[in-house]
Amino acid sequence: MAQKTQFDMQTFFQALGDNTRLRLLNLMGEQEVCVCYFVEILDAPQPKISRHLAYLRNAGIVSARREGKWMHYRIVMPFHIGATHILRQTLDWLKEDKAMQADRARLTRACCSPAKYDLDGAPLPVAVECCEVCR
Repeated sequence: MAQKTQFDMQTFFQALGDNTRLRLLNLMGEQEVCVCYFVEILDAPQPKISRHLAYLRNAGIVSARREGKWMHYRIVMPFHIGATHILRQTLDWLKEDKAMQADRARLTRACCSPAKYDLDGAPLPVAVECCEVCR
């Protein structure tokens, strides 16, 4: 697939204008996360989570990778420098929010006790290595 040649600012800001999508970005942080964790932590149906993840992919904010039956998502920095700056600031802001911190704490607990959260067999989130451009 060819890379977009023009950045869609409206789609980018709309992607950041939804609380569920912000919660998903918050949970991803600097790691790659399986959809099953999003469903469990956000207590939302899988189709709803997938729709929001598709919106974030369309906006150029996340990428997906399939591994067997599991779909993994991670944040990618947009190719537009201004959007990258805004996304980084947004992610930092989310870290300070109490509700977002509670989501992250639930994710940590789920990773430590997957059987308790009906996540037995689900792959654990994995830290994402940044490239030289991101650093």
